[in-house]
Amino acid sequence: MNKIPLQIMALVHNEAQPSSYLVILKEEDGERRLPVVIGSFEAHAIAAAAEGAKGPRPLTHDLFANMLRTFSIQIEEVIISDLRNSVFYAVLVCSMPEGGIFELDSRTSDALALAIRFGCPISTYSPIMEEAGIFWENPSEKGISGPQASSLSGHTEDELSQMLEEALEDEDYERAAAIRDELKQRKSN
Repeated sequence: MNKIPLQIMALVHNEAQPSSYLVILKEEDGERRLPVVIGSFEAHAIAAAAEGAKGPRPLTHDLFANMLRTFSIQIEEVIISDLRNSVFYAVLVCSMPEGGIFELDSRTSDALALAIRFGCPISTYSPIMEEAGIFWENPSEKGISGPQASSLSGHTEDELSQMLEEALEDEDYERAAAIRDELKQRKSN
């Protein structure tokens, strides 16, 4: 099967299901996006890893990553491998120090949180992208949108940096991601 490389494009609150979030994955060589519904705990784990935030104690995903690293096991790739009844399934492709490769079944949200921690590629198969992929209405739009993002435009970069530190200290990773995206957008302009 043909694999399609993906990148995490955005993490947004899912207004259709208030206690969940959407991770928007974009295909590297195309305009399609793959929206994956995840829970709030996993959203915070993904945002924390993306921000490089270190809490006073490791999150579950950090603990698992630390355990793998202790035994010199690397996650080489995350593959969103199946879609059944609107539920995505994933595998972690891992390598061992003596050269062996093995796969671990994973919830997609956990796999994405670990992919960020290991800096490994994310991919899916063509049939999954054909079934669940969408064409983005505005491909130039990036990051978190909505009232939280628009309320940041009136602040200076220094104020935003301070707000980012405070959001991370408060473990408000959704706000931290919005602030980070605003800072990135300003630096790219």
